[in-house]
Amino acid sequence: MPGEKSLEKPIIDNIELPLQQTEKIKNSEQKLEQVSSVFEKISQKSDLLKKLENKHPIMPLVNSSFQQQRAVAIDVILSAGLNEIFLHLKAEEQQAFKKKGEETVTKINELLNKTKFKISTIINLIRDWLKLIPGVNKFFLEQEAKIKANQILKIKDKF
Repeated sequence: MPGEKSLEKPIIDNIELPLQQTEKIKNSEQKLEQVSSVFEKISQKSDLLKKLENKHPIMPLVNSSFQQQRAVAIDVILSAGLNEIFLHLKAEEQQAFKKKGEETVTKINELLNKTKFKISTIINLIRDWLKLIPGVNKFFLEQEAKIKANQILKIKDKF
C-alpha cells in the first residue's frame, strides 16, 4: 500500500504542471500578439510617413524620425484598449473615428513640440475624439482621457 500512494502523487503532480505550463504559454502568446500588433502599427505609420515625404520633397518633415516615433507612440497609447470598441462600430463610424484619431495624434504631437502647454488641452482633444463612440459613458470618457494624457506626458521626455 505505501507503494500505491507514492505512485498516485507523481501522477497528480504531472497533471497539474502541464495545466500551469499551458496557462503560461497562453499568456505569453497573448503578449506576443500584442507586441506584434504594435510593431505592425509602427511599420504602417512609418511607411505612410515615407510616402508623404516622397510626395512633398520640398517640405520635408522637421525632425521626421523623431516626430514619427513620437506620433507612433502617441497613436499606440490612444488606441490601447479600444480595438474591440472600434470593431463594433459601423463602417462610416470607423472611418470618422480613425480620421479624428489621426488628427488628434497630429495635434498632440504638435503640442508636445511647444515648450509650454496645458495638459487640459490634451485631455480635451482626447475627450472630443472619444465622444465619437456612440453611447459611451461620460465618466468613462473623462477617466480614459486623463489616463491617456498622463501616459502621453510620460513619453514626452523620452522623445
